[in-house]
Amino acid sequence: MTYRNHHGKFIATALLALVFFSNATGRAITPTNRPASADKVISIAEARSLPLGTVVTIDGSVTVPSGAFSSSTFDQGFAIQDRTGGIYVSTSDNLGFALRQQVRVTGTLADTVLPGLLVLVNITDVKAHGSGPKVRPLPVATGDVSDETEGTLVRVTGTITQPIVNDLPFGFIVVINDGSGEVNIFVCASTGIDVSGLSPGQTIAVTGFSGQFADHFEVDPRLQSDIKVVL
Repeated sequence: MTYRNHHGKFIATALLALVFFSNATGRAITPTNRPASADKVISIAEARSLPLGTVVTIDGSVTVPSGAFSSSTFDQGFAIQDRTGGIYVSTSDNLGFALRQQVRVTGTLADTVLPGLLVLVNITDVKAHGSGPKVRPLPVATGDVSDETEGTLVRVTGTITQPIVNDLPFGFIVVINDGSGEVNIFVCASTGIDVSGLSPGQTIAVTGFSGQFADHFEVDPRLQSDIKVVL
């Protein structure tokens, strides 16, 4: 596996179908760790508590459409959320999942798409079944975007503190702060969101996926309407 640095953001360029995963201690974990829970649906929160390499089946409402983050993740994945939590699901093909579709998926827990971000890879079964509940973003302070919120839909409001960073072809970095601490808003180029009207000093409200890249927590908007200037 190789990584490329762009403004401190490393991108995994290897194939997602890996044979081994490594945990925080560097110990190899094989994706054959298949507990009984792999054959039944468990909550996303329970899935997130299990070791890397565990095969799980979860069910949730789509919060990030298929392929929305492809310029950053180099895949065609999507995210789902239930009442307990959320997670990003990495797929090589665009399955066409739209917001609020209810999706059941079986895959392996890993952090190989973006370093530090828990995801599902090696998807062996995935099925949409109707419309899911509308997921309302959780309002959080900019300084509280963390492991506790990772994978879920959040809303943050703060003042832009630095010039917008052009990180193309991956996207744009907007840094905001509400007084509790800075957080990166990473606008993936693949979303088509226009940031040309944003500038330091503006206060904006951002709805997006609570993500992580290496040691940086971030909020990743999905649609143009996810970023609103607060007058």
